[in-house]
Amino acid sequence: MGAAAGRDVRQGFRGASGGRAAGRGSPMISVLLVDDEALVRAGLRLILETADDLTVVGDAQDGRAALDAVTRHRPDVVLMDVRMPGMDGVAATAALQTRTNPPPVIMLTTFDTDDDVFRALEAGASGFLLKDTPPTELLRAVRLAATGDGMLSPSVTRQVIARITADDRTRRRREALARLGGLTGREREVLVEIGRGATNAQIAGCLRMSEATVKSHVTHLFEKLAASNRVQLAITAFRAGLVD
Repeated sequence: MGAAAGRDVRQGFRGASGGRAAGRGSPMISVLLVDDEALVRAGLRLILETADDLTVVGDAQDGRAALDAVTRHRPDVVLMDVRMPGMDGVAATAALQTRTNPPPVIMLTTFDTDDDVFRALEAGASGFLLKDTPPTELLRAVRLAATGDGMLSPSVTRQVIARITADDRTRRRREALARLGGLTGREREVLVEIGRGATNAQIAGCLRMSEATVKSHVTHLFEKLAASNRVQLAITAFRAGLVD
């Protein structure tokens, strides 16, 4: 996905739910559920629709159906299972990234068995959650994804990054460091905080700058590092050794 398309996603919701508002003018966040198990989809729907600002606009049982559903419903966020018959979540996520202004994808996985989640993150998924993630964290992840903030399950964040960066560590670190050459000092500081999993609001508080300034730095990071989401920025920070 190009940087411009990625910025379009981060600058606002698509309003696929017909412009309905949640609360005082807040946009309703539309969600598409993709899982081959009907019971899982039903459970996710129940959790999501407990929130006044979230609505499930559709569901799909495999990756191929998910691509059609995204075209039809134009969701703000996709919750995608990793392993499904036919086209799996990894392939579907990669296919979505070739489109203009694709929705952010949160992968749902059982970490111990779903090795493909690492490829999915590098292919453009905005983050991933374990299927036993508490409902409150699931709701928070959807809201963060809709506004451009990715989310990884806290219990496995370091394991994920370590797994991604384990192969050919020296070469990957050298390449990552070379990509950081064009960053300003402030951009590098913001990148470090993103690598630590901080949201824009948290970065603003930590670095004593406005949230609007943080967003501007993040936009520059996307462009300079050719990244399409915050997870890819975090991976670069880890590979370059900016975050332990």
